[in-house]
Amino acid sequence: MLHQALQFDACPSHCVCRYSVSAGINLVTFTVPKPSDASESIYERHCRWMRQAIALAAAAGQAGEVPVGAVLIGADNTLLATGENRRERDHDPTAHAEVVAIRQAGERLGTWRLQGCTLYVTLEPCPMCAGAIALARVEMLVYGADDPKAGAIRTVLNLPDSAASNHRLTVLSGILEADCRQQLQQWFAQRRSE
Repeated sequence: MLHQALQFDACPSHCVCRYSVSAGINLVTFTVPKPSDASESIYERHCRWMRQAIALAAAAGQAGEVPVGAVLIGADNTLLATGENRRERDHDPTAHAEVVAIRQAGERLGTWRLQGCTLYVTLEPCPMCAGAIALARVEMLVYGADDPKAGAIRTVLNLPDSAASNHRLTVLSGILEADCRQQLQQWFAQRRSE
């Protein structure tokens, strides 16, 4: 089976992200210190990028969107694109965080093929996003929380390993899972109380 799923819970304390919302405009500032040497572990790198996705998700939540954020990293471990849910603001049912980031990366690179890239997202992708990830040839997907209602990576469906997928990608789940899940649960609880 090509589909890989690993679980992680905590992140080193040096992963820091801050965000603010000012005058209705989302300003996301990332303070993610780079390691002073090559000693950053793979897990620490995953935490660093997932923290950025969590900050984007928080900004989306403040804007009235379901708080999901995505960060797309190039093969050289540099930031290519970011995305946050924008369905309500853009009046676009396809404006999920993953799709926004994939579109932005494609424009930046001048190609739809995102081979060698890694996508970090706070919530397990839905069928539409899983399809876009496969079609874009993303090499690795790293996500935080499972989606028991629409997860199309492993929870409800497994599109990456299905016969319908012409691309196999590596999947790593559970990075900062508790933080990602809590962010979503708190947002929905607040919406229900309004």
